[in-house]
Amino acid sequence: MNVISAKIGQPVSRIDGFAKVTGQAKYAAEPHPPGLLYGVIVNSLIARGRIEAIHDEAARAVPGVIEVMTHHNRPHTALFEKSYVDGLGVPGSPYRPLHDAEIRFNGQPVAVVFAETFEAAREAAMLIQVDYERWPHNADFDAALYQKYMPSKTRSNYVPPKTRGNASEAYALNPIKIEGRFHLAPEHHNPMEMHATTVIPEEDGTLTVWDKTQGPQAVQTYLASALSLSGKKVRVRSPYVGGAFGSGLRAQHNVFLAALGAEMLKRPVRVTLTRPQMFTHVFRPEAVMDIALAADRDGTLQSIIVEGVTDTSRFEHNMENLVIWGLIGYKCPNATADYKIAPRDTYTSSDMRAPGAATGVNLFEMAIDELAWACRMDPLAFRRHNYSDIDAMHNMPFTSNALREALLLGAERFGWNERPLAPRSLRDGKELIGWGMATGIWDAMFSPTSARGRLTSDGRLHIATAASDIGTGTYTILAQTASEAFSMPINRIDIELGDSTLPECPTEGGSWTAASAGAAVWLACQSLCEQFLKLLKKNKNTPDWMKQDEITVAEGELHGVRNGSPVALSLQDALSFIGQDSIEAEETAKPGLRGKISEMRKARFTHSAVFCEVRVDEDLGIVRVTRLVNAVAAGRIMNPKTAASQVRGAMVMATGMALHEESLMDERYGRFMNHNFAEYHIPSHADIPEMDVLFVDEKDKEISPLGVKGVGEIGMCGTAAAIANAIFHATGKRHRNLPIMSGA
Repeated sequence: MNVISAKIGQPVSRIDGFAKVTGQAKYAAEPHPPGLLYGVIVNSLIARGRIEAIHDEAARAVPGVIEVMTHHNRPHTALFEKSYVDGLGVPGSPYRPLHDAEIRFNGQPVAVVFAETFEAAREAAMLIQVDYERWPHNADFDAALYQKYMPSKTRSNYVPPKTRGNASEAYALNPIKIEGRFHLAPEHHNPMEMHATTVIPEEDGTLTVWDKTQGPQAVQTYLASALSLSGKKVRVRSPYVGGAFGSGLRAQHNVFLAALGAEMLKRPVRVTLTRPQMFTHVFRPEAVMDIALAADRDGTLQSIIVEGVTDTSRFEHNMENLVIWGLIGYKCPNATADYKIAPRDTYTSSDMRAPGAATGVNLFEMAIDELAWACRMDPLAFRRHNYSDIDAMHNMPFTSNALREALLLGAERFGWNERPLAPRSLRDGKELIGWGMATGIWDAMFSPTSARGRLTSDGRLHIATAASDIGTGTYTILAQTASEAFSMPINRIDIELGDSTLPECPTEGGSWTAASAGAAVWLACQSLCEQFLKLLKKNKNTPDWMKQDEITVAEGELHGVRNGSPVALSLQDALSFIGQDSIEAEETAKPGLRGKISEMRKARFTHSAVFCEVRVDEDLGIVRVTRLVNAVAAGRIMNPKTAASQVRGAMVMATGMALHEESLMDERYGRFMNHNFAEYHIPSHADIPEMDVLFVDEKDKEISPLGVKGVGEIGMCGTAAAIANAIFHATGKRHRNLPIMSGA
């Protein structure tokens, strides 16, 4: 497969794997330019107030310290709030690092120490003392619920859900019903690579910025705006990213402070966050959902009522699509939903893998399981009985929906037909065994994306787009796309990503990169091939046999017929006839049929069916997940090997959501207390069983030019619910709070 075209759909191993395991892949904290300074951030110890004084004399006396940057001595930055709005565009007043003396959240940067060595900077940072005027604050989510609100339309990007029928009346009239409050604890991003930035001032006055980001062009725009620079004066690079899944959607304060320090000191600067400092910025919001469901006696869903609240900061209005998923996915004549946000004196909550759906789908699927049991119906049978062939909230057909097939495929692989209905029916010694399931749904998005293809005289194909690869396999699937589109051996294809100077690509996220960037690469390769053949036909030096209409490019060669016999010529030799060292083509892929957004008249989603087995120690309440099966319907699968890896990774994160991950707030100080791996628990190898990922054969000619939907998020949606539902089946005890601390 390394010497022939690697087409879309083949299980190609990651082409960037060798560079990563040998250390050749360079991350944001790895460039070492001459004269590099190390910056260490000093964080606020209070949640709200003002800085009265910063005592940095002892810090400045540490050998090797060059400068202590605070709001008193920082260089000039943009004056207006709008200049600090980042690519995510969260409504409200964006946080401006070191802007003034006001403290908005615990952990807010109050100073940055720059030194010749990291050790000197760290020592000096520990010596800085700050006097504060403390203001009243609230970091308690339960207290914040009393201040929940919906931002005005002018200060919100949120689109309220569409309701139907009379849900309250139907709830009152139908005999079988459940209601309750479901809760998700806040979760923090903990990728392997912590956030880091290296900024290099170049001789021509430009800044080269190496940053851990999912969107180099978004960071370029943010820095240029916030520092009042021309966009041409900032180049952002992120060729390799060691995990992100939302933490890199926004330009974090490390990139701003590093760039500001480089501007101030006219030297290269690196700022790297520590693991505890990773808990001072974005996190999955804490959430509650009040859910009431009612069905008639034959198990037909008659009423859905959902009210959801997530937390946000006091200064921004972060909102998620939390409450819509049940209204979309289930056939029910009466459904209503309401959503608000609750302000806390913390940093702004933000996107984390499958934002909104990871919370909303899992909590709703836990409630659906309760109703199925109240109806004394098998959970799978209940979902199939109330299955919707359309987007029930918008009364809109799907481009495709193979959830029914996913349910059957997953159930067969899992052996669901052997499941007894009653809880506590399966046992192995002291362990209670439970089987649970849930469905998943996630947006299938597509964003305008550009890509460039360039054929060079050495016979290599170079593909470039600004997309980031956060570990999802983007390098590989784009190489496969180019290999099929241009019929070029994959070992002769070079992929360049993660550079703001490359063709425009939206920030990586939302599972749209495979579909969007893949389509752009496909179009660029097709255009390049057409251009190449046209140039050959027009050039007077080209042999006659190469000017025939039947000439094709295959396996990196030009194929045609000469004197009645097949003949092939290398692309290097063919280029020599044109007299050019290279040719290139750039194309932009747009959403909608033929690129027309106005023609997007159907709902676009991925779907999944998750099945889980747990074992619960009857005496200790310890839960072990022993089997997971996930059947995914995601359109055309570009690479089943990397796609399955993506789904498994999401299932691991979802297991953390179900059983492990919980950021604990010390309300006295407005600080997340368990800010390290010793106390913030994430799943380890021992917690994760073998996971079986299946892909439904789902053809969709409307979703995107290549029929691709994307799989980065769908594994989060439904997995935690399947685990919770399995625990109920094992023990007979319902849990409405995630994570579940004990199965007993």
